[in-house]
Amino acid sequence: MLLPENTVLLVIDIQGNLARGMYERDALYENLQKIIRGIQTLEIPIIVTEQIPEKLGPTIPEIASLFEEFNPIPKSSFSCCGDETIMAAISQTDRRQVLIAGIESHVCLYQTTIDLIEMGYEAHIVADCISSRTAENRAIGIERMKGAGAKLTSTEMALFELLKVAEGDQFRKIVKIVK
Repeated sequence: MLLPENTVLLVIDIQGNLARGMYERDALYENLQKIIRGIQTLEIPIIVTEQIPEKLGPTIPEIASLFEEFNPIPKSSFSCCGDETIMAAISQTDRRQVLIAGIESHVCLYQTTIDLIEMGYEAHIVADCISSRTAENRAIGIERMKGAGAKLTSTEMALFELLKVAEGDQFRKIVKIVK
């Protein structure tokens, strides 16, 4: 089970024209906004990455605007684990459960997930918050991550799992976010 004190959200490469070309883009954006707002409500750390932003462009405004201070970490490796700054940011959270969202399922998410699992992290793929340019590549990425030991979850499943109880201010705020 996900624990708020042991979880970090990793949002990978939701940027530029690449993000605009994703399979089921509108649903992807909506669910990404929900998971980010919910995780912010729970005061869980969020790390955002950008793949070669000078070429692919910045994180899309639909995502960047959700943050008071927006400081994505640029990378050139497909796997986030291939970047020292990203790994330092994950390590500094002192959390071992990584919720993974972003694009593309069969490239950056897949390689990051495999590396995280090999490093002893528990990888949780937020299935409704990931995509690829094609449905087939999205599905193959998910299948390979799951086969390697990643746990599948969804926006609502993860948020309610982290909440544990249907009471309190955080619960009321999250119910409004997911509806």
